[in-house]
Amino acid sequence: MAYKYLVIVESPAKAKTIEKYLGRNYKVVASVGHIRDLPKSKMGIDVENNYEPYYITIRGKGDVIKDLKKHAKKAEKVYLASDPDREGEAIAWHLAYILGLDLHDKNRVVFNEITKEAVKEAFKEPRSINLDLVDAQQARRVLDRLVGYSISPILWRKVKKGLSAGRVQSVALKMIIDREKEIQNFTPEEYWSIDGNFKKGRNKFKASFWGVDGKKKKLPNEETVKEVTARLTNKDFDVTKVEQKERKRNPAAPFTTSSMQQEAARKLNFRTGKTMMVAQQLYEGISLGKGGTTGLITYIRTDSKRIADSAKQEVTDFIEETYGKKYAAHSNKKMQNAQSAQDAHEAIRPTSALRTPEAIEKYLDKDQLKLYRLIWSRFVASQMKPAILDTVKATLEQNGVTFVANGSKVKFKGFMEVYVEGRDDGKKDKDNVLPELASGDVVQSEDITPNQHFTQPPARFNEATLIRILEEKGVGRPSTYAPTLQTIQKRYYVKLEQKRFEPTELGEIVNNLIEDFFPEIVDVSFTAGMEEELDHIEEGKEEWVKLIDRVYPPFEKELETAEEKMEKVQIKDEPAGFDCDVCGHPMVIKLGRYGKFYACSNFPECRNTKPIVKEIGVTCPKCEQGQVIERKSKKIVRFMAVIVIQIVILSLTINPLDAIVPNVVII
Repeated sequence: MAYKYLVIVESPAKAKTIEKYLGRNYKVVASVGHIRDLPKSKMGIDVENNYEPYYITIRGKGDVIKDLKKHAKKAEKVYLASDPDREGEAIAWHLAYILGLDLHDKNRVVFNEITKEAVKEAFKEPRSINLDLVDAQQARRVLDRLVGYSISPILWRKVKKGLSAGRVQSVALKMIIDREKEIQNFTPEEYWSIDGNFKKGRNKFKASFWGVDGKKKKLPNEETVKEVTARLTNKDFDVTKVEQKERKRNPAAPFTTSSMQQEAARKLNFRTGKTMMVAQQLYEGISLGKGGTTGLITYIRTDSKRIADSAKQEVTDFIEETYGKKYAAHSNKKMQNAQSAQDAHEAIRPTSALRTPEAIEKYLDKDQLKLYRLIWSRFVASQMKPAILDTVKATLEQNGVTFVANGSKVKFKGFMEVYVEGRDDGKKDKDNVLPELASGDVVQSEDITPNQHFTQPPARFNEATLIRILEEKGVGRPSTYAPTLQTIQKRYYVKLEQKRFEPTELGEIVNNLIEDFFPEIVDVSFTAGMEEELDHIEEGKEEWVKLIDRVYPPFEKELETAEEKMEKVQIKDEPAGFDCDVCGHPMVIKLGRYGKFYACSNFPECRNTKPIVKEIGVTCPKCEQGQVIERKSKKIVRFMAVIVIQIVILSLTINPLDAIVPNVVII
């Protein structure tokens, strides 16, 4: 079929959705991501010539480029409709170079959501490629290449092959290791609490010790507790003060990339990679039967909390019709962005609030529905009125000993009718309703119970809390969080134990070397400062070459020092405690590219190896006899297997995105 206009996007799914909106005069094709990049085999940066990058065609993209050129020749005009961010702008720039397009021509089309209205509107206002955006992406790429391809070979020579370092991944690793040091150096301190069960008439409630003789008092040991309880001679307590207040609880802002990843981890148990994969599907378009294919959410890589006025109006009307006028916020208040946020995009929201999860449930798979419901609920709640809670604080006294009872109940649910934000500690807020109390009342204690406690060390980071602190410190950007977490696990610098990051011996070795020889690489403020500089380039306030020229010369001197003074690190093998079943020599535990494994100490004469298996305390659900064990494949895929000789093997393959596939093999 003849066409006048060629439109190029990144993905086939996106192409399929958009082509249906544009009509027969348009042909939409996919570049399938980047078509050019720096070579993998060498640095690819000419440091003597203004850090000129040397781009090559990505392996396997030759046929794609050939097809793009063929289609471009047939078209009167070519439009570049890659994603609306730095990476998308760079893809458009590379496509323009390959196809010989004029960079000043208005051939760049951007849209924040893939809906018929948004796409058609975008094609009414094409623009030229934003070279400041391209420069910002190129500066990041060159910086990362100079750091990674300079430090990594040193680590290969001094430690072992396959290691890497990078601006963001090295900071993330240091944060995990610093937290581990905090935990190891933590000294628990004893403290006590005294809790009481009280009643007024038939109504029971709880209160906790506050202080003595009108002053707040700590309970560091049992002796102090006994001094307090000795003053309690009967069951009657006087209510000396009752404070009643009304407290507002505001809704959370609509999702940014990082808050979506955090909340999906907390509420849906999704890994960051899985969250981004499912979100990409929702963004690129889902077939809704007779309704056609449409994008269900806005662009997924954003650190903005801004909402379009049209979307605000639509969701406000929806809230009024569904929940009542008293629930709609009608607020023009702007959500506060993070200090480092680039406000070119909106927050992540449904493309239409009218498209409720229930209305499209049958068109989505299980994971798509879960994530869509989370995004939809969060957005709708963000445009609703605050919840109102009635809080009560009652002071109870006997012989100078003070207990305090705190109660609250929801007076007006507001946004909580739709959504309540998750917590990192996994706890849920509960109402604690007190009976009607007034100053001068007398209540009875049913029991007074002292409890011993010890202070706890800070928790290890999970994916949600690590992303949160990276964002708070200004390290990385929405597109970098998921790949950073994947890289430090892939390199075996950290491992996930009970969904929390624990550094490995290898991770600690690499971190120590980078701290000693490349301190700025793991300096949080330096890395965050680099992100701000990249923003300045995007805004046209700075030239990218000047930024690299300030950073690279001192870094080059550190490289020379590291080459000269960094000592070779020998990672010693650990005794395995049993002999090789092939040659009889002792087996040892070695550290390989994919973690630890058993190997014969008689290598290379004997090449016998065995995986290290770990029982996870679960009985096989199939045969109910064997124990489920954890193993790792070469692709860093964790899987579970059951050891039962000549009975059954149940394999639960858990891929990096946590999809579980049962697989039964009868022996």
